[in-house]
Amino acid sequence: MKTAENDAKALLRALPAVEKLLACPVLESLLGRYRRSYVADSVRVVLASIRQEILAGALTEVLTEAEIVRRVQATLVREDRSPLRSVVNATGTILHTNLGRALLAQAAVAEVVRVATVPVALEYDLSEGGRGDRDEIIEADLLSLTGAEAATVVNNNAAAVLLALNTLAEGKEGIVSRGELVEIGGSFRIPDVMRKSGVLLREVGTTNRTRLQDYAEAITTQTGVLLKVHPSNYRIIGFTSATALEELVELGRAQQVPVMEDLGAGALIDLTQYGLPREPVVAERIAAGADVVTFSGDKLLGGPQAGVIVGRAEYINRIKKNPLKRALRPDKLTLAALSATLRLYRQSPDLAAELPTLRWLTRSPGEMDTIATQALPLLQACLGHEFVITVENVGAQIGSGALPEEELPSRALMVRHPRLSAEKIAARFRTSDPPILGRIRDGAFLLDLRGIFAAEELVPKLS
Repeated sequence: MKTAENDAKALLRALPAVEKLLACPVLESLLGRYRRSYVADSVRVVLASIRQEILAGALTEVLTEAEIVRRVQATLVREDRSPLRSVVNATGTILHTNLGRALLAQAAVAEVVRVATVPVALEYDLSEGGRGDRDEIIEADLLSLTGAEAATVVNNNAAAVLLALNTLAEGKEGIVSRGELVEIGGSFRIPDVMRKSGVLLREVGTTNRTRLQDYAEAITTQTGVLLKVHPSNYRIIGFTSATALEELVELGRAQQVPVMEDLGAGALIDLTQYGLPREPVVAERIAAGADVVTFSGDKLLGGPQAGVIVGRAEYINRIKKNPLKRALRPDKLTLAALSATLRLYRQSPDLAAELPTLRWLTRSPGEMDTIATQALPLLQACLGHEFVITVENVGAQIGSGALPEEELPSRALMVRHPRLSAEKIAARFRTSDPPILGRIRDGAFLLDLRGIFAAEELVPKLS
């Protein structure tokens, strides 16, 4: 025991000093790329790790300076990589919240790069030579696409709901159907958002049935808003009924109470024209008379993370004057990406070709079969003959709460191994550079092909 302690102490004493390591030619050459303090911190981290190995008995021999330097280099390379790792999305979820949801169109990417590198008239009125309004960047396009009288944008749809409710009904009651008190990803709960917005929740109806009369009987002088919420991530089926927006609008007009609807996913076009399931279209809700409609920029719309608020000018103007608006406003990069995306909706003759979200949604089985035919032999050669790889018919999800009941027909490569579990196979693919993310079903690992446009994407590149 004493000998082991003495050996450990000797190994610890043999470790070189930080300054000595920094003087090594390899690390000294890196000082032109990195700050000296940054390299020194990496050296200290590596030395601390080596000390722990020695004390734990995992290291029993003296490491050479060259070996220590190699560890420092590896640490620098690892830390030099962006924490926002690129990944291959073979999960079968198109709008994957944990993977950043919608991919931007090339036009939006180019616009973000442009405004990031030059001064732009973000809040500058070029005709008057004074302060402008950043909402003007996107308002004309939003009005054209939705038919609304006015529009504004904040940093996400949760903020849009909070800001609109706070403006319309702070200190008053908001009437909502019990069947629409939803919770979506990240514990976003309508009752919680209402409470934070300063609006008192007034539930009406039952979970599965809410009639117009339920709303009418709940209206008092304390009613500030009638709120409809699109149940984007769940459905109630069976013995159900819900009050149509048109009926609620008529009631609101008669009682002089604004009607607000949170659509969530934000479809700007009728998706059925592409053979996709029906989703409420913003313009239709405006035409039905909703005073305020909120929706996301990064779901079905296919743009950046943003919360869009459209509706009647009298209410949107009040929302824009709310002090919270400044705290929730988007930056120039978000507005640039959103503006470019909206212009595609208005101008592009082939939106499905230019908008990645729509391209993924409208992928044909034939395209995926072609990728499967190309990818299977490449993957087999990479993994080895013990892995069993087959092509399967599967269903892909839209994701992010959009059309939760609907699955899109897809193809997947199913990967099995006689001794490795699906979880271990998945872990192996995650160690690729970039990581390849699939899903597990019935004890097998699946690589969904709906979002894969090149067979080589599915071949793990192990470092």
